[in-house]
Amino acid sequence: MGFGIVLPLLPFYASEFNASPVMIGLLYSIFSFAQLIFSPIWGSLSDRIGRRPIMLLSTFGAVIAYIIFGLAGSFAVLLFSRLVAGVMGGNISTAQAYVADVTTPEERAKGMGMIGAAFGLGFVLGPAMAAGLIHPAFHEWIATLGIGNAAVWLEANKYALPGFFAAFLSFCSFLLVWLKLEETVDKTNVETSTTPKRFGVFTPGFWKSISARKENTNPFFGILLFAAFLLSFGQASLYSAFPLFCDSQLGMSPEQVGIQFFYIGLIAVIVQGGLIRPLTKWFDEEKVFLTGNIFMTVGMGLLALSGSVSMLTLFLAIMALGHSLNLPTMNSLISKEADPGNVGAMMGTAQGLSGLGRTIGPTWGGLLFGISPYLPFYLTALVLTITIWIGLKLVRTKPV
Repeated sequence: MGFGIVLPLLPFYASEFNASPVMIGLLYSIFSFAQLIFSPIWGSLSDRIGRRPIMLLSTFGAVIAYIIFGLAGSFAVLLFSRLVAGVMGGNISTAQAYVADVTTPEERAKGMGMIGAAFGLGFVLGPAMAAGLIHPAFHEWIATLGIGNAAVWLEANKYALPGFFAAFLSFCSFLLVWLKLEETVDKTNVETSTTPKRFGVFTPGFWKSISARKENTNPFFGILLFAAFLLSFGQASLYSAFPLFCDSQLGMSPEQVGIQFFYIGLIAVIVQGGLIRPLTKWFDEEKVFLTGNIFMTVGMGLLALSGSVSMLTLFLAIMALGHSLNLPTMNSLISKEADPGNVGAMMGTAQGLSGLGRTIGPTWGGLLFGISPYLPFYLTALVLTITIWIGLKLVRTKPV
């Protein structure tokens, strides 16, 4: 939810410092780039020293990042806050590894879906809370409480309160980890673990892990990790191209565009939080993954054909449904392929590649939009057809 509060405010906050569009894009890219670097590191460390210490460190680090965000007095400080948030945000791989630790293979997709649903709920509630926290009426209400010159200070620093509230939410997360989260890693086996002591995108172990797999398992494990990059890349391309398309082709206001992203979060909550469990009981995970890739690819291509807001909403819903189906099943399949002692490292690899996709995607979408407003959707859909091929390979090679 803290992420959902901060994310929609970034362009407006940066504009306070006269940031150019390229500089604003950098705020998004540096977060994803930091995740690319640190997701594998956090995941690997969690295999060695435990999930709980990494979650404690990263959630408290998020508190610091959001406080810096609230106090930023320059673009450089704002950029630094996003860098710190990205470093600490790499803990998603540790959270996924924890889910893999505490779920059976049959329940794995459901567990991964719950993480996706939590993110979706954060995207639903976060932007609405952000709008309320910066609204002058809310600042006036604070003035009625008689808290000194708080309302005057907030009016002059209107992005401080969202940052502080996001920090408060992260601190609550820190307390929950500290008080409630039990360790799942047997640290007595650390010395005999095969996990590399150094693991990151600049180490040979990271790239070897992309092709590494257990014996007698899916021979397309490396390609499955490649799908993690492609799907993240496709989703991230919307961040820059989609709002521009809505404005130039359909004359939509920022509020209307925000509602469209609200729908994406709502679909994620419904599908990943509820529907994914019965679907993976009725159908093989590989088939659900393939279906999700088909929906996401088709929905992405259809977006370019939107002639009205209602058509846009329908096509975006198809794409969002696909991503809500393929994301938890993909993470489940990756965790099942990993060696039990390297689950964190493998989930970190997948999240690192996803971070790479989120780093490149917005730039790709913006550059293509500069050529033609329809090109980002057509070409991205063309790239995503590779994930359909990957899904077909998984389905055809699944043991009967």
